[in-house]
Amino acid sequence: MRRRVPVILVALGLLVLLGSYVWYAQRVVDELRGEAERTGRMFAKVYGALVDTTAAAETAALMDLSQEIRELGVPVIVTDAQGRPTYFANVPELGAGFASPADPRFPVLTALVKTLDKQNAPVEEPNIGQIHFGNTPLVRGLKVIPLLQVAMLGLLIVAGILALGVRARAERERVWAGMAREAAHQLGTPLSSLQGWMQLLAEREGDAAVESAQQHIQGDVERLERVAHRFERIGRPPKLVPTDIGDAVEAVVNYFRARVPTLANTVVVNFERGDGPLVAPVDRVLLEWAVESLVKNAVDALAGRGGTIAVRVDRAAGGGARVRVADDGPGIPHQLRRKIFAAGFTTKERGWGIGLPLARRIVEESHEGRLMLVPSDRGAVFDVILPG
Repeated sequence: MRRRVPVILVALGLLVLLGSYVWYAQRVVDELRGEAERTGRMFAKVYGALVDTTAAAETAALMDLSQEIRELGVPVIVTDAQGRPTYFANVPELGAGFASPADPRFPVLTALVKTLDKQNAPVEEPNIGQIHFGNTPLVRGLKVIPLLQVAMLGLLIVAGILALGVRARAERERVWAGMAREAAHQLGTPLSSLQGWMQLLAEREGDAAVESAQQHIQGDVERLERVAHRFERIGRPPKLVPTDIGDAVEAVVNYFRARVPTLANTVVVNFERGDGPLVAPVDRVLLEWAVESLVKNAVDALAGRGGTIAVRVDRAAGGGARVRVADDGPGIPHQLRRKIFAAGFTTKERGWGIGLPLARRIVEESHEGRLMLVPSDRGAVFDVILPG
């Protein structure tokens, strides 16, 4: 559904744009019809005054014409030879009427004259002065609405490009998910073979070296099975089950303890947990994968120098669980801290740059938690916060 959201938004935007265009075009047509009707009425009244020979006909025609002009909605201010407003009509919040210097509205009208002159040049009328007029509501709309529609169209084009990018990424994710599940399927054959060899080794009882090797091989086989199971889960919804977070993390720590350097450049992996079990709804397979990525990065940071990795599970502030993975290695340079979670970014010569992005995706998208790099004086410290 998330993959379809950009496409849906673009489609809705196009519908809104087309709807607004049709609505505004119809409104412009209605306004033009109204102005044509008013123009026809004015012509009729002028013609009627010309054919009417009575004394009052001319005055009545002029009054009617004045009313028709006001109905056009054009703001008008008449000024005398000294530039003082004497009459106004269609002025916002003031309406229409005569003006004089004693009128409290006089300063507002004087300032508005300059605004109207920026819209249209004033008309000189002998014995009256100047007539300053602005634009009709239709003209003001024709200046603004097309710009808004063009801006909206530009946003839709950008959204369409982003939607195409999202669809392309989604397609790549589907391909990678399919490849991951196929890899998990292919791992099944050698795992079955290894299980058979394990049974043969089990028959050689009494040989301490064989028994020791058997234990380590059994551990590696179990790990391969977990890895295969993880690949099968890519692209599928997480299976959230109430799980003791401490047990899940301790299993990861125990695996690394048996495989980190213990002679030259010794790496020590310590584990602590808070009092009592700490249960939270998680997908244990995915959670172990995320914690394993953090511990593996810490091991790599200590390679060639040795050091200590401290893993602790305790209750988070406000409920839930916190898993902290800290090392006393060289740490992460300040200028790189914003890049470490970007897919493909790595400082290792043979790294792929997918460990931390994958861990964050597991924590934040599959568990609605948070994975963050915690400021520290030495080494690197990562916190996994899981909701309770």
